[in-house]
Order: sequence, then structure tokens, then C-alpha cells
Amino acid sequence: MLKLPAPVAEAWDWQLSAACRYVDPTVFYHPDNERGEPRSSRVRAAKQVCKRCPVRAQCLNYALEAREHHGIWGGFTEDERRKLAGRQRGRQVGALPQAGPCGATGTTISTLERPQ
Repeated sequence: MLKLPAPVAEAWDWQLSAACRYVDPTVFYHPDNERGEPRSSRVRAAKQVCKRCPVRAQCLNYALEAREHHGIWGGFTEDERRKLAGRQRGRQVGALPQAGPCGATGTTISTLERPQ
């Protein structure tokens, strides 16, 4: 029988500060066969939440390390993360933009390209 290590709460504490914590999860995960404008609109809404999130880098690092195949994590879609994973093998994500008033950002992504 496989025995997993005990969970370490400190490794997950970042989630307590996540901007998405009280947002409907359907914003971050597409329903089957969602296409076109409904999908684009949902992705934009999710990325707006991520843009103001104080733990965006931790979220994206988690998704890349865990190879999350579904949902928007750290402001990146599944396809965007797949492209990042190919370029980032073994590297942690650097500084991500911190949202200011009205979602304006004052810093740039140092090791990643900004998602559309």
C-alpha cells in the first residue's frame, strides 16, 4: 500500500491569501465544449481576479510544479502554462506584476511573457 507523506500546512498557507478564495470556481474552469466569446469572457474575468492577487506567483509555481491540466492558475490558462513549462523546466517563476488601482501594474514579469 502506498503511504503518502503528511501534508505540510505551511506549503499551502499561500492559498489563504488568494484573491480567488471566495470567487465562484466556475470562473476558473471551463465547462465542456465552451467556445468563442463565452470562453473568452470567462478567461478575461478569471485573469482580472488573478491580476490583483497577492499570491499570484505562488499559485503559478504550484500549477507548474503539479502540472495542473485544468483551470486558470496564477493568471495563466492551460495552454499558456503548457508553453511556459516547456521554457521554464526547473525554474521558479520570478516577479509577477502586482495589481495597483483599477488593475494597473507597476512591475513587469521578469522571467515570463505576459499572458494575453
